[in-house]
Amino acid sequence: MTSEEIKKVLDLHKKWCSGEVGVDGEKANLREADLRWANLRWANLRSADLHGAELRWADLHMADLRGADLRGADLHMATLRGTDLRGTDLRGATLDFSCLPLWCGGSKFKCDTKFVYLLLAHICTLDFPDDEGIKELIMPFAVKSHRAKDLGLKEKSV
Repeated sequence: MTSEEIKKVLDLHKKWCSGEVGVDGEKANLREADLRWANLRWANLRSADLHGAELRWADLHMADLRGADLRGADLHMATLRGTDLRGTDLRGATLDFSCLPLWCGGSKFKCDTKFVYLLLAHICTLDFPDDEGIKELIMPFAVKSHRAKDLGLKEKSV
């Protein structure tokens, strides 16, 4: 690589770090990529292959992940606020301590039963008027979560 090419890469990197340019990784092959702590705010990662990628502490705020393959990816502590996950495959992904978006873009993604158990466990910890017995209905599934003990859930409690 010539010194002029290095200068261009460094200039582009400086602009990316300052937010002047965005990341366009549509359909990119980022399988098993190490993207820990990456600033991927507003990134276009639509239909990207992120299977098994390391995304711990990554900032994916407002990223477009529609149709992306994140099977087995590690999203521990990742920021997913405002991220569009429609059609994304999150089966086997680690989402512990991540910020999952609660809007229409945070729906219709593929997940596994482990993740459903985790969501149900968190619902059982909410303080709300449970006049309909929701917690009692979902508790048998919530206690199957890998975080049930951490959340203080027991087999026959409500």
